[in-house]
Amino acid sequence: MKRIIEKTDDGSATLFVPELNEHYHSTKGARTESQHIFIEMGLKASASTAPRILEVGFGTGLNAWLTLEEAEQSGRHIHYTGLELYPLEWQTVEELGYVRNDEQLLVNGELQPSIELFKQLHTSPWQEDVQLTPHFILRKMEKDANQLKVESTFNFQFDLVYFDAFAPEKQPEMWSQELFNCLHVLLDEGGILTTYCAKGVVRRMLQTAGFTVERLPGPPGGKREILRARKTRNEK
Repeated sequence: MKRIIEKTDDGSATLFVPELNEHYHSTKGARTESQHIFIEMGLKASASTAPRILEVGFGTGLNAWLTLEEAEQSGRHIHYTGLELYPLEWQTVEELGYVRNDEQLLVNGELQPSIELFKQLHTSPWQEDVQLTPHFILRKMEKDANQLKVESTFNFQFDLVYFDAFAPEKQPEMWSQELFNCLHVLLDEGGILTTYCAKGVVRRMLQTAGFTVERLPGPPGGKREILRARKTRNEK
């Protein structure tokens, strides 16, 4: 599919897919959206000291990068699994400019070039764990989320799900009751799922899967509401 780079309202870039008439991130602010929905309302709301995260829709890697930054700042050890059926080439991602060439990140007490870490995020091998920093392990899987098998795909449960598939009207197969049921099983008790989509039909599917769902304020200048779903503790 053809992809076109476009600037969003907060100055960060996103990709536009003409074939789907859809953007990878909000045109109101790509970085602002990701930071708010997945870091502020997701990762920081998780009680786990060493969260295991599953992202449905790895895409540009922006959510993973912001999570890596937060891991190094907070000192929490994070294991991050990203699912992506159509991986992007590094050249395309580099042109988005999410990380400047002169930018540095404090890792284990030492400053490292951020662009090198961001490149590793995208060029590291698929289907295996890669320790990118002392606090961040990445596992990328070139896999359709609808093909997940609860009993065999993973040998552990997740603490957090970033649900960042294309919109339901653009990619309806990614917003199914079966998938939400599967994600509910894959989450540990108290686990959280966050998504930018606050449509009533999505909220009801999450509730049917067994989640307790709440509407939260959307990102500044962006969507009015987002959804956060939680797997109730002590639920069988």
